[in-house]
Amino acid sequence: MKKKYCILAFYCYTDIEDPHLEVKRHRKFLKELDAKARIYIAYNGINAQMSLRQEDAYSYIDWLKSDPRFANTMFKMDPSDEHVFPRLTIKFRKQLVSLDKLPDIAKGGEHVPPEKWKKMLEERDENTILIDVRNGYESNIGHFDGAECPPLEAFREFPQYAEELAHRKDPKNTKVMMYCTGGIRCETYSALLKELGFNEVYQLLGGVIHYGHEVGNEHWKGKLFVFDDRLSAPLSDEKHVNVHHPHFPYGEMEKFII
Repeated sequence: MKKKYCILAFYCYTDIEDPHLEVKRHRKFLKELDAKARIYIAYNGINAQMSLRQEDAYSYIDWLKSDPRFANTMFKMDPSDEHVFPRLTIKFRKQLVSLDKLPDIAKGGEHVPPEKWKKMLEERDENTILIDVRNGYESNIGHFDGAECPPLEAFREFPQYAEELAHRKDPKNTKVMMYCTGGIRCETYSALLKELGFNEVYQLLGGVIHYGHEVGNEHWKGKLFVFDDRLSAPLSDEKHVNVHHPHFPYGEMEKFII
């Protein structure tokens, strides 16, 4: 039976001159669709997850992509029997990723599609390091086999880890592969490593969710940590972790996202 709802996730780095106006535009459009969401809009882009009827999801995509700023956005979709967010939340943020100093993401790593990523995992040698750039409590639940999973609790701790990595590994002779849930953290983190002198930096296009859609669970161990009520990308035969009530109250849960 075809499922009634759709879970839509995406991010887009682009210049938004008036993010407060963009918040109002999104709220007006999505309220008419009975969407429920968690959307953050900043001067440097948008990061969004939402649930809505499948036909409305395509209406939203068409509406968003009609704006040249968002024309090249990559969307990740999963069917659902119901809403997976409790309300429509759209907020302004000064920046999409919480770091004191942002690198130039235009100088980030190479985006690797899932099939090529799978091959790179299988051909990885001793000069290649695979890094999980999610928080420690996420990677503890599931990660790619052989990944280095820093025991960090917030993204803002990663710059220090990057400095330590540059001292531990020779940046000129170390190939770095990195991944996160949907891809947005890698945009920033790959650029950080490039600034530190790592020449070969690769990031999983679309994140773990896209890999699960395209490849399945090959080379993945455990479950996928998600911040809503759904069962996420089919990376294993086990049920994926559902981080919502009673794990965190909704307001508390928000502060753990990037």
